Amino acid sequence: MIIPVRCFTCGEVIGHLWRPFKIRVSRGEDPGKVLDDLGIKKECCRRMFISHLDLIDDVISYEIMLVPSINKYVKYERSRGKVRGGVERTRRR
Repeated sequence: MIIPVRCFTCGEVIGHLWRPFKIRVSRGEDPGKVLDDLGIKKECCRRMFISHLDLIDDVISYEIMLVPSINKYVKYERSRGKVRGGVERTRRR
């Protein structure tokens, strides 16, 4: 998904370094040397970069298609106890 802002283990802020890391590795540089140059020395923080899969572009295409259709047709008016479209809500007893 999206790279976390902080390392899960030590809490170091690392999110701002993802883009430079990704660009340099895609150009063919060694990931270990890139992490050294960016100043990421701890094993836990290095793990966050090495093991991350960037899936946000794949996931967001599904979210855009599904969410608006759900919110558009199913809106519940709490103050009146009705679902839009005139169907009354039955009470549980």
